[in-house]
Amino acid sequence: MTEVTRAGTFELGDFPVTRMGYGAMQLAGPHVFGPPKDRNAAIAVLRTAVESGITHIDTSDFYGPHVTNQIIREALHPYPDALTIVTKVGASRGSDGSWNLAASAAELESAVHDNLRHLGLDVLDVVNFRVMFDVTAPAEGDIEAPLAALAQLQAKGLIRHIGLSNVTAKQIAQGRAMTEIVCVQNLYNLAHRNDDVLIDSLAEDGIAYVPFFPLGGFSPLQAEALNDAANQCGATPMQVALAWLLHRSPNILLIPGTSSVEHLRQNIESVNLDLPQDVLSSLDTIGSGKPQD
Repeated sequence: MTEVTRAGTFELGDFPVTRMGYGAMQLAGPHVFGPPKDRNAAIAVLRTAVESGITHIDTSDFYGPHVTNQIIREALHPYPDALTIVTKVGASRGSDGSWNLAASAAELESAVHDNLRHLGLDVLDVVNFRVMFDVTAPAEGDIEAPLAALAQLQAKGLIRHIGLSNVTAKQIAQGRAMTEIVCVQNLYNLAHRNDDVLIDSLAEDGIAYVPFFPLGGFSPLQAEALNDAANQCGATPMQVALAWLLHRSPNILLIPGTSSVEHLRQNIESVNLDLPQDVLSSLDTIGSGKPQD
């Protein structure tokens, strides 16, 4: 058994993936724009992730743009049969690095073909529609038209499964009324727990929840509490935060990103971290969010 499989697997659509995955966003340049400083190091991280047993890689062609997917293809193509690559559409990058809405039917079709071309695939395993009504947080709005466009591309055989990112509970309900939704990707961590109720409801229906920014937005007091827990466990704060997420719910899939092989291995080691009950109780007091309606 590899370290990553100790955390178990989860059925993402019809793909069994390791709950410890890898997020490729940091393989691009600063601010997720342009090429990396060290392309060979980026390739080494990807190959180490797969060699370590990770079967879930999260990416998007708007990382770079194009850069991250091109590096994934160079490092891993032809892909192992067990590897599931999840990508995102719904945004584009300006020449100044800005993040822009790109959710028309034509833009989504172009994005799907860009992902296929740069990854070297004939069909995308999972495509998350990234909702961009507010770049920084979920915001209410109608997503029927873009989801209908993605469903048409799915019917054409270009996409196997559809997921959602940066969404509210109402948008998830709207999406599920239109097509099968296999995963939801939102901001969630020890300090930001607005999706607590949502995670539990998705778990009941066998839908994956994929949190991003596992250490983002901690206040100094919250960071101090996490550091104390890490010291008690003989681990890094990131390892404790990841271990807590794995403990939180069996439908949570992790995609921590890094451009360092050493940091990747530290992240993987978090699956071996057993958090004592007193540490779990202490960590549970960190969350400042309120359940989402």
